[in-house]
Amino acid sequence: MLTRRNFMFSVAAMAGTGSALACPAPASVGNAHSVLMLNAACGDPDTPNVFEPAILRIKPGDSVTFVPTDAGHNSASKRGMIPNGADAWNGAMDTNLTVEFPIPGIYGHICLPHYEWGMVGLIVVGNDLSNLHSVKKVRHPGSARKVFRSLLKELEA
Repeated sequence: MLTRRNFMFSVAAMAGTGSALACPAPASVGNAHSVLMLNAACGDPDTPNVFEPAILRIKPGDSVTFVPTDAGHNSASKRGMIPNGADAWNGAMDTNLTVEFPIPGIYGHICLPHYEWGMVGLIVVGNDLSNLHSVKKVRHPGSARKVFRSLLKELEA
């Protein structure tokens, strides 16, 4: 009989052997996409609090659902890191949030409780990087500075 206690022992034993559990995959179906909010990067438990994918490329008019795969996360647009005329968003904790992206450009987003620790991401709508200069000028605390710098470098490559 599988009891809660036996289940916990099994999970602990698997973790001790270094077995990798399957990571959930973000979905993209037609013009609907998802970004997962995770307590740790898939395949790298030493990288805590991440959006997966960290950079998402979509078409104008597509929507993105931010999915709190693990508890304690939200998604909010980062002031100064969205195109002119685009609507800002601020999702509730532990709740799916769907946002439509009609305006091309770069959108920076953060998890409010884990922003300083580097839980940040980018959504690129269309091939329009015209707001890259203004996005790069935004200042960030703690590890967010390093992660955004790395993501923006990846965009420019």
